[in-house]
Amino acid sequence: MPAKPSATGVVLMHPLPEEGLRVWVDRITDVARSQAGFQTLRLAATDGGLQPAVAVTFDTADQLHACLDSEAWAAALAGGNTDGVLRKSSDLVIVEGHRLPPGTAAFRYDVIDSARTEFVAAMTQLVTSTAKYPGYLGTVLLPSAPHTGVGEWTAVLMFRTDDQLAAWVTSAERARRLAELRPLLRRDFVTLSVDAPFGSIVRFDHGRPSVTPRWKTAMVILLVLYPTVMTLSRFLGPVLRDWGTAPWLSVWLSQIVSVCVLTFALMPLVTKSFIRWLDPVDGAGFRASVQGAIVVVAVYAATMWLFATVDWLSFWTH
Repeated sequence: MPAKPSATGVVLMHPLPEEGLRVWVDRITDVARSQAGFQTLRLAATDGGLQPAVAVTFDTADQLHACLDSEAWAAALAGGNTDGVLRKSSDLVIVEGHRLPPGTAAFRYDVIDSARTEFVAAMTQLVTSTAKYPGYLGTVLLPSAPHTGVGEWTAVLMFRTDDQLAAWVTSAERARRLAELRPLLRRDFVTLSVDAPFGSIVRFDHGRPSVTPRWKTAMVILLVLYPTVMTLSRFLGPVLRDWGTAPWLSVWLSQIVSVCVLTFALMPLVTKSFIRWLDPVDGAGFRASVQGAIVVVAVYAATMWLFATVDWLSFWTH
C-alpha cells in the first residue's frame, strides 16, 4: 500500500551522542505537533555511516513550510545550537511532484517486516560502497512512519552534481549491492517521480531524467482537449453570442476557459488515471505502450460517439 501523499522536511545534522539528539528531537516534536497538518517526526537511522537527520512530515507542502518558517521552529533550532545539536546544511524538502536539488535522488523501499534489521545492514554496506565515489555527500535513511501500517522506508542520496550521482547510479558496484538488497523487499524499490505539466512525467532513472514520450503526451492532450472544446462550444459559445461578444473576443475568452480547465482540472486528473502508461520507466515497454494507446483510442471513439449521437450536446443544432 503506497504511503499517503505528503511533504517531508529533512534536517541534516552533524554527528552527536544519541541521548543529546533525542532530547532535542522531543522538543521539536512538540513544536511540530502544534502545527496544522502534522503527520509524524522521524529520526533517521545512523548505523554505519548513514547521515544523521530528523524528518518532519505534514499533509501538504504549505503546511510543512509554515512549520519550518515559524518562530517556534526557529527557536527550537536555536536551542539545539546552544545544546550542541548543529545542523549540517539547509533543510531538504521532499514533496511528490517537485524536483529535488541537483545531485540528489530519493528512493522508496517496501521492506519486509521481518527483514528490517537485515535491510539496514544492507543499506550500510551500500553506503560504504557509495562513499568511494567522487562527490558523495551522504545518505539519509528514514524508517517507515510509526502507527501507519506502511512499511516503506525512504533513502535520500546526495552528491555534489548530477553527473557524479549518475556515475554511481549506473555503476556495476551499485547493481551488485542492489541485488543483495532486493530479497529484503516486498517489491522492487521505486524512484520518486515528478509530474510535469500537460501529461508528461519526469523520472530520475539511472541517474538521469527520463520524460514521457511526446506521442503519449500528445494523445493525452487530445483526449481532454476534444471534449473540452466541444462542451465549451455547446454551452459557453451561445452565452457569449447572446452577450453580443465579437467573434474574435469570443474565441479568445473560450481559449482562456479551455486552458484553465485543462491545466488545473482535467490534465491532472487524466495524468493520474494514466500514470502507469505515461511513466517513462514503468510504461516504457512495448506491450504497456500499446495497451495504453488502445485504451486511449477507445476513449476517443466513445467521446466522438457521445457528441455525434446525443443531440443535446451538439452545438451545431442549437
